[in-house]
Amino acid sequence: MELKWAVAAIMGIVLAVLCICLAAIFIKWLSSLDWTFESADRRAGRYGEEIAAEIIRRVLKEDDCLLTNIGITYDGRQAEMDCIVVNRFGVFIFEVKNYSGQLMGDEDDYEWQKIKITDAGNMYAKQVKNPIRQLKRQVYLLAHYLQSHRIRVWVDGYVILLHQNSPVDSGYVISSLSDIDRAVHTEGKNHLCSKEIEQIITLLQRGAEQA
Repeated sequence: MELKWAVAAIMGIVLAVLCICLAAIFIKWLSSLDWTFESADRRAGRYGEEIAAEIIRRVLKEDDCLLTNIGITYDGRQAEMDCIVVNRFGVFIFEVKNYSGQLMGDEDDYEWQKIKITDAGNMYAKQVKNPIRQLKRQVYLLAHYLQSHRIRVWVDGYVILLHQNSPVDSGYVISSLSDIDRAVHTEGKNHLCSKEIEQIITLLQRGAEQA
């Protein structure tokens, strides 16, 4: 009788271990397929960021550094930036949006309205984030984040709307390669030396790894 109980106990343990192993394998498999469950908006945003990064690279010079998908935390507040260019002229954030359709809103609105007409002729409206407000927040947090690490630099920021459908005429919105080139290669409030550039790049890369 005791032998039967011992065998049953061992079989129970083996089955439990087997279930745990199978569950771990299943979870790992699901993780590898995360992209299949990604929302259409998220896929469009990620694709837009990749396109914008390639566009920015076209105007970069030898001493320019492009960082993508950088996350930082300052004073308990997080910011995620699509693209950052660092060079002797300063630090430049580019917030990228792949919004299609007609956009409606003002520069200081918390959200914009996106109106789109489907192939079937149906019209629908959706609230989307105002990238200019997002950008201003990112500029503020990044400038103070760098300052907290004893790096004083003026941070500039721009929005890239890939469909060039901005509802506002704003200096924050960039719409051409020449605009990007001019933004990151014009003498302004900064004149960074090689050591300062290296410190900023290292700090941002480290922050991205920890985020």
